[in-house]
Amino acid sequence: MAVLLTANSISKSFGTRLLFRGISLTVSDGERLGLIGPNGAGKTTLMRILAGLDAPDEGEVAARKLTRIGFVPQEPEFPPQATVGEVLEGALKGLAIEPAELDARLNVTLGKAGFRDPAVRTGELSGGWLKRLAIARALVAAPDLLLLDEPTNHLDLEGIEWLEKLLKAGPFASIFVSHDRYFLETVSTRLGELNRAYPEGVFLVPGNYSEFLSRREQFLAAQRKLEEALANKVDREIEWLRRGPKARTSKSRARIDQAGRLMEELAAVTSRNTTAAAGIDFTATDRKTKRLIVAEKVAARVAGRMLFENLNLTLVPDICLGLVGPNGSGKTTLLRMLTGEIEPAAGSIRCAENLRIVYFEQHRESLDPGVSLRRALAPEGDLVVFRERPVHVAGWAKRFLFSAEQLEVPVSQLSGGERARVLIARLMLKPADVLLLDEPTNDLDIPTLEVLEESLADFPGALVLVTHDRYLLDRLATIVVGLDGEGGAGVFADYSQWETWLEERAKVKQAARERPADLRPAAAAVKKKLSYHDQREWDQMETRILEAESALEAIQREMSSPGVVSDGPRLQDCYRRLQQAQAEVEALYARWAELESKLA
Repeated sequence: MAVLLTANSISKSFGTRLLFRGISLTVSDGERLGLIGPNGAGKTTLMRILAGLDAPDEGEVAARKLTRIGFVPQEPEFPPQATVGEVLEGALKGLAIEPAELDARLNVTLGKAGFRDPAVRTGELSGGWLKRLAIARALVAAPDLLLLDEPTNHLDLEGIEWLEKLLKAGPFASIFVSHDRYFLETVSTRLGELNRAYPEGVFLVPGNYSEFLSRREQFLAAQRKLEEALANKVDREIEWLRRGPKARTSKSRARIDQAGRLMEELAAVTSRNTTAAAGIDFTATDRKTKRLIVAEKVAARVAGRMLFENLNLTLVPDICLGLVGPNGSGKTTLLRMLTGEIEPAAGSIRCAENLRIVYFEQHRESLDPGVSLRRALAPEGDLVVFRERPVHVAGWAKRFLFSAEQLEVPVSQLSGGERARVLIARLMLKPADVLLLDEPTNDLDIPTLEVLEESLADFPGALVLVTHDRYLLDRLATIVVGLDGEGGAGVFADYSQWETWLEERAKVKQAARERPADLRPAAAAVKKKLSYHDQREWDQMETRILEAESALEAIQREMSSPGVVSDGPRLQDCYRRLQQAQAEVEALYARWAELESKLA
């Protein structure tokens, strides 16, 4: 494959802070390079340098002649009054494109991105659709190389699956920064980690995320062995030096110099092998109550549109409820109902007495961008109280991987991942019976995600988790509630069952749409073409379908009842009967179509 882009020994610093040094990489036609690394490693800066938006302090970036590069930033911005069509047209300004080709390219790109109305204004779009628009804006110019910085942020699970298919089928190469492990596993053909732990600043491995983890473990094991071997050599040299060798000979002087070099090499290897992780550990109360929150027949309506209705939930200790659904289906609305911030349109929500709820909001609204990191972590004084013990703000900041020099930095200058860690640090100070987490994984690096997973897995209270991170969802969720965005809701054992339910329901809807509005006149006109038994079956078919659909709806209601939600075996039995009922409905529609064909 021909090389599209080459970066040679590039380095970048901000003031006295070194982001990376001597980074080299290449990208070839058709490659999909995933980039990971800890927050603050300089991934966004590296992407901007590769896109030609920033210049490196040292080194150079060279692209193949006539190579078109598209860039999707982490937080795209659009004029709020601009329409979707105008945004895409603006991306094509200055390109020599015929009017007919221009219209065709706009329509194709709009279709790929899922936009139905090019006249909708960007100010009316959700975060997920703004991200789709940013990707479409980059795609419409037909890039040879597409750079995407955290493209899965703000996308719902359906949007992430759409992006996976888009990148895998696209005729372009791509480089993307992501911490979504399933996304990396599915899409990457090569993976690199930007981290000063590596001698060359970046560790590149051909293959997907699983292959990367295997190769990285081998590398780190070799590094640990190297550190051990160097430590033994340094110990021997130090012992020799302690014996007071005379430096009168060139041999003695050379050995002293060699000992110094060994010590420097050992210090470098030890520094690279030393990794830090955020100390995330949510505090639970000692509450013994069995039922913390009970929601019965809850409904939500926004601007006249029913988001969901007849939803039943029971939150008990040690349950992790995964909440899934497309953007705009009501996930955040439901969390705000559970906190008591808003009232349901119908139904009731009962909380245990003196229930303590901790809420991690998606958009970090509670963080004041104008205050310093010190005041964000400790609003009053320089101490915080964690589990009844005072902790100095500098030590508390260090626990979340902040240096003492950052304490006076405004929150507005922190990265997205750093702001997420600030919010987690604040929430950890509050003992909780129930944790409500709305997209807590946005912007977090993989090491922090892994620590967050362990903390949440050990949390003894109830947990409601809204996330597009399928890995985290599969790891933690003991039950999944799916909101379909059309007023419906269902309870499932895991995310894969929710996906299966959506697919099967879509088949039923398609069969219903294809069902003739009125088959009886046609049957009367050609009645003689059916046998006696077929005619009897035809006459009863509509009634049988209605009964089968009623049975299906009854099972769905049963799955949402509080008693079933908190009972794993009963939930599994309901899901088995649900699949059978769905299969029965589909079989009846298929038979109806078969009988209809005999009437044609």
